[in-house]
Amino acid sequence: MTMQKRVLAVIMGGGRGTRLHPLTMERCKPAVPLAGKYRLVDIPISNCINSEINRIVLLTQFNTASLHRHIQDSYHFDAFGGGFVDILSAEQTEKSADWYQGTADAVRRNLIHTRNYDHDLVLILSGDQLYKMDFRQIVESHLASRADVSIAAIPFPVSKIEGLGLMKVDDDLAITQFAEKPKDPAVIQSLTLSEKLEAKLQEPCAEKRCLASMGIYVFNRAVLAEALDNTMTDFGKEVIPSLLGRKRLQAHLFEGYWEDIGTVKAFFEANLALAQPLPPFNFFDPATPIYTRARYLPASKLNRCEIDHVVIGDGCILTNAKLTHCVMGIRSYVKDGSALKDVVVMGSDYYETEAQQRENEAKGRPHIGIGRNCRIEGAIIDKNARIGDNCVLSAADKLDGRYANGAVIVRDGVLVVPKGGIIPPGTVV
Repeated sequence: MTMQKRVLAVIMGGGRGTRLHPLTMERCKPAVPLAGKYRLVDIPISNCINSEINRIVLLTQFNTASLHRHIQDSYHFDAFGGGFVDILSAEQTEKSADWYQGTADAVRRNLIHTRNYDHDLVLILSGDQLYKMDFRQIVESHLASRADVSIAAIPFPVSKIEGLGLMKVDDDLAITQFAEKPKDPAVIQSLTLSEKLEAKLQEPCAEKRCLASMGIYVFNRAVLAEALDNTMTDFGKEVIPSLLGRKRLQAHLFEGYWEDIGTVKAFFEANLALAQPLPPFNFFDPATPIYTRARYLPASKLNRCEIDHVVIGDGCILTNAKLTHCVMGIRSYVKDGSALKDVVVMGSDYYETEAQQRENEAKGRPHIGIGRNCRIEGAIIDKNARIGDNCVLSAADKLDGRYANGAVIVRDGVLVVPKGGIIPPGTVV
């Protein structure tokens, strides 16, 4: 069988995304905008397409409308290649009337739908990570090692493994132990890599390293069905540890850039890193393009602007503004005299017409975008936000909480104006 027919990719659409709140107030994690014009879900889908895997199932549950629209508008395959991105939402059945209880539970409930596809292997992916991987390599190593389950693993220094699932492997990368987010230093020390494996890694490190699970799994089809023939709800916490000693578990080493976009701070830093001259994640590699919705927007227009390390999406109108280390999303609008530093602006879903502008002026609401003479630093401005003239917004020295009568939220040290938020003229935070 070809790679396309042998592998079925299953992308987890994410839970409530509480750690990314308020960016997930009205959308699920995979639908959060990224890098000016993309969504997080575009990353795993593009990795699949670039790996010649074109049969993709997306499991969704919370705040799914935005994600569904994006998928339906973005991914269309011809009738002859057999490819698809199929959305499977949580549903009530005769057996269950509640929500997915975890990653494993979500896959289990959809086995009845995926069994109709011809496949030998199931590739399980997260919908909220930033990385590039050729999945053909993990599939090939999975087959060569005759594994039942393969887990993509990335080496991390011991000082940076907090919140990650760790594994102990033999020198042939067979997994012998698995610990989900361990905190005991003795347990962590017991999971560090052997000298032989350290020598195999491309990048040397002065600190001891562990192998962390990336949440990317390859299952033999029959093994997946057997592993889910129970009430376990989570792959990392329950399913994978339960298979130790019963099935052959193999690690697949990955040494590229990988970022789990799990918190507001991680999202903020990953976006701003893209504005660097040599960002850790390369959107410009023609061999591995990142796909997204074709919007047919006009080119961005910059009038008398001072720009330094900025990513600018399509259809922006920026006038007499000073932008330093920023990411500007599609249809971003910044008026005269405003200065932004370390800011992620997600842009807008639409342009305001003159009639809409007059209507908003009559209601005392600022125009969509950022008004005149504003100073904004260390912030995320979500989509369709309206920031009036002469506003000063900064996360500096601010404790996490709500400000400006709840219109502004500081989370993880980052100031956030939520989607559709309205900041009156002259507001200072």
